[in-house]
This record gives sequence, C-alpha cells and structure tokens, in this order.
Amino acid sequence: MARRPASTGRSEPAPAVTSAISVITPEDEPRIRRLLARRDPRLGEVIRRFGPCRLTDTRTRRPFVSLVRALTSQQLSTKAAATIFGRVVDLVGGVERLTADVLLAIDPADLRAAGLSGQKVAYVRDLAEHVADGRLDLNGLASQTDAEVEAAITAVKGFGRWSAEMFLMFQLNRADVFPVGDLGIVKGTQLLLGMKSRPTPRTMLRAAERWRPYRSVAAWYLWRLVEATPMTPAAQGNGRASRSV
Repeated sequence: MARRPASTGRSEPAPAVTSAISVITPEDEPRIRRLLARRDPRLGEVIRRFGPCRLTDTRTRRPFVSLVRALTSQQLSTKAAATIFGRVVDLVGGVERLTADVLLAIDPADLRAAGLSGQKVAYVRDLAEHVADGRLDLNGLASQTDAEVEAAITAVKGFGRWSAEMFLMFQLNRADVFPVGDLGIVKGTQLLLGMKSRPTPRTMLRAAERWRPYRSVAAWYLWRLVEATPMTPAAQGNGRASRSV
C-alpha cells in the first residue's frame, strides 16, 4: 500500500463537490492533481511524470456522434474503427450531418457496405431510434446523475456498463468514475501497486478509495502509465481495453 503523505499543517481545499453530479473543469484540474498527489504519493509520481490531465479535452458538442463512434469501434483495432467510422461519416455527408434522423434514412445495406456488421447496423439504428423518439434525451443527460446516465445508455442495444462509463468520463467529464472492467485500468492498478498478478475488482475499488471523489482523473493517469510501460506477453493477456482515451 502507498504511504500516507506527511501532514504539513496546511490543507489546500479540494474543488467543491456540491451535488450528486460532479463535473471536472479545466479550472479544477490543477487542484485535483495536487490533491491526488498528496493523498497517494505513488500516484503523485505518475502525475508528475505525465503532466496535466487532458480528460476535459475529449468532450465534444455532438454526443450522438460519440455514441455512434463507440458502437462502430467495438471489437476493432483503432485503425479499422477509424476507417469504418469515416465511411459512415462520408455516407451521411459529413460529421455535422450525423444525426439520428439522417442515420435512420440511410439504407441499412449502405451501412453494411461501409463496413458495419449486421449486428452493428442494428445497434446504430436502435441508438438512432431511441434518440429520435425521445427515449434517450442526449441533451438532458448532463443534468442526470451518473446512475441515471448509465441506465439511459445501457437501455440501447450494444451498450453495456463499460460504454456508459466511457461516455460519463469522456463526453460528460464526470469526476468520480472508475471502470474496474477496463483492461487498461486493471493493468494500471497492477503497475501502480506493484502487484505480480492482476488485482480483483474489490482490490481495485479499495485502492481507489483514496482517490474519491476524483477517480476519473486517477483513471486517466493509470491509462497513461500502461501506455508508457512495456508489458510482457504473460502480463498482456486478454480483455477489454479502452478506445476512448
């Protein structure tokens, strides 16, 4: 376990968390980094190594596009996913035209020709139908709690808890998401704690308690740690790796 940081007699106030909905802003980020570094010296070393957290850089003004990209990317390499998503964008006439109504007007056969599997065509159409008929109010998600957002997104075919967690972190910039089912987070926790074998979800959550209520920021640094650390074949294994970082 990491050593408890020595007390200096002074404490810098953490960015305020005033409700069940806590969002990271660029203005909060420096203080969050300092807070995490004081609470966990080992994580602090990682923070100093990689510099400012860029989590808020990932937010876009087109949440529907983000969800379509997530569906098209499932089970694909980054390069293949980018190619197929690009074809879908070209098919609708540009990313600004990638809306629910436009997507529903596209012939499913054309989506198949763009590279989507039959299952993924069904998924993106179900997403578009949920948005078009109001069952999924993308503009209203920002005012919903993390649990409510997760329930709304996982009601759409093809989206599980991991997908909802990625949307919470990278589209809504929620502060306290810790996706224990993400392979990168598993490996990052293993590296940070110096463990020989992969930690269980229970071990990960226990280790992450000191990072509350900013576990999303801690997770971002765990991904950076994994990216910068060569992994042996035995350590690589199989599992889900995030494509959203």
